[in-house]
Amino acid sequence: MSLRLYDTSTRTVREFVPVEAGRVSIYLCGATVQAPPHIGHIRSGVNFDVLRRWLTRSGYDVTFCRNVTDIDDKIIRVAAADDVPWFVIAERNQRAFTWAYDQLGCLPPTVEPRATGHVPEMITLMQRLIDRGHAYASGGDVYFDTRSYATEYGSLSNQKLENMRAAADCDDDSAKHDPRDFALWKGEKPGEPTWPTPWGPGRPGWHLECSAMATKYLGPTFDIHGGGLDLIFPHHENEIAQSQAAGDGFARYWMHNGMLKIGTEKMSKSLGNSLLIPDLLKKVRAAELRYYLATPHYRSSIDFSEESLLEAAAAYQRIEGFVTRAAEVIHDVDAHAPLPQAFVDALDDDLGTPQALAVVHEVVREGNVALSRGDKEAVARLLAETQNMLDVLGLDPRSAQWRGDSSDLTPVVDALVKVALEQRAAARARKDYSAADAIRDGLTAAGITVEDTPHGARWQLSRG
Repeated sequence: MSLRLYDTSTRTVREFVPVEAGRVSIYLCGATVQAPPHIGHIRSGVNFDVLRRWLTRSGYDVTFCRNVTDIDDKIIRVAAADDVPWFVIAERNQRAFTWAYDQLGCLPPTVEPRATGHVPEMITLMQRLIDRGHAYASGGDVYFDTRSYATEYGSLSNQKLENMRAAADCDDDSAKHDPRDFALWKGEKPGEPTWPTPWGPGRPGWHLECSAMATKYLGPTFDIHGGGLDLIFPHHENEIAQSQAAGDGFARYWMHNGMLKIGTEKMSKSLGNSLLIPDLLKKVRAAELRYYLATPHYRSSIDFSEESLLEAAAAYQRIEGFVTRAAEVIHDVDAHAPLPQAFVDALDDDLGTPQALAVVHEVVREGNVALSRGDKEAVARLLAETQNMLDVLGLDPRSAQWRGDSSDLTPVVDALVKVALEQRAAARARKDYSAADAIRDGLTAAGITVEDTPHGARWQLSRG
């Protein structure tokens, strides 16, 4: 089976064929940095990081571009409320996003352009649109003329222009030919940053930024454009319109991850239901949070609850426990060992991480049986399969990314727990059950769960 991906623009699962054989170009709509990231923002980062890792493992040379929107209406409003310059808000929150991506094991992008660094490219794009009759300057603003592109406009979101509401991206629509026209450039206002253009000073519109940055780094036609479902309209619809109207092929596949909700509400700072990454990392480790975000299919919604988060953490710990115990027996793991075919098929089928992780857990179960039998050859094979699958998912507990995250499993602590378990075993052997229970209770109080098996006691860190 070759890789197949769900393409929002065609509403079908399509075989993935890149523009250039052996190379893949991805543009992911990154952060608008008016506030620190919550778990909903970082879900997108994790989902597309798994896609990137799978493409790389499949033999592609991947160029991954994730932008930063560092000028926007929201950033300006927050800066005014805090009585600081707009760039202070942008820089502060850009650093918070970078930290969160790093904590969750997202590989750094190949390039991470900022909107404010690409105004010349935006001016060029606007001029191309004006020359082709798809944009116009009015009162210091520049607008995209949606009626000039009416046949194609709305295809991504499956809408028709006559049924759309006004763009609602400016205070007064009187300068527009049509209320549904959207702003490419916003003329200067008191207290706002400005850049010079042939049509007067001002600042870029949100949609214009991404088209200019995507094509600068990935070319006029590239492979995959990604982002959250909430970006389909108007943001991605407008990107397509302005880019293709200017003569660019733009993205060949459109991928959108589902929303993360609390109850029936989409997680949103405006609704006051955000869960910030530092707060969540007080409840679970970063690898466990990544597991939680990677487990559902990227197109499905996630209804957040602390219970489901802790369940995911426990599931990851079961995987981690096998890898840790097996690594005590097998010291050299074959990083090039073939992946189980069921795992490959799952990811090739529109990045099916739920099915892929089911394969991981099945291999872990087999590995635990092999460990209990003392079958070193089987343990070596199963450990290699497990770690190689986890590497694709960014979840290998023995990777450099998670060694610090797994400080509870360092050799020193591991040795201390083993001493305690040996003392407990000795107490049980002499039928001093009160002492044995006291040791177990002490370990439980320290967050360590002990499981008695026919082959001896096993332990793992418990959370929550």
